Amino acid sequence: FYDCSPETPAGRRSLCYDREALNKRKEHKPKNSACDLAREMGIELLSEDEYRYLQSLGEFDLKTSSWVLTPADVRKLGGAIFCDRRFDRVFTYHNGAESYYAGRGFRGKLLV
Repeated sequence: FYDCSPETPAGRRSLCYDREALNKRKEHKPKNSACDLAREMGIELLSEDEYRYLQSLGEFDLKTSSWVLTPADVRKLGGAIFCDRRFDRVFTYHNGAESYYAGRGFRGKLLV
């Protein structure tokens, strides 16, 4: 099951990517990380391919963006990736994993 809310839910925004990124922040730490909160919820972050598939089913994240599962080689260099939909296209971007924004959360999947 994929998360199909039109926008990333407010309670899952303003999160850095993972625990390592959260621990690196010295000041103004967010309350949690996307990876940790997903784990607490019993779900997994969508991969970039899964996010693109989700977007083929409808229009999501027109005003928000979502962290997606980041490849280990990108994460090792301190980065993380996120996606959104703008201008009728799905975009993939990069940012430092420790960054967080009010409009960025994450999308998840539940495997049954």
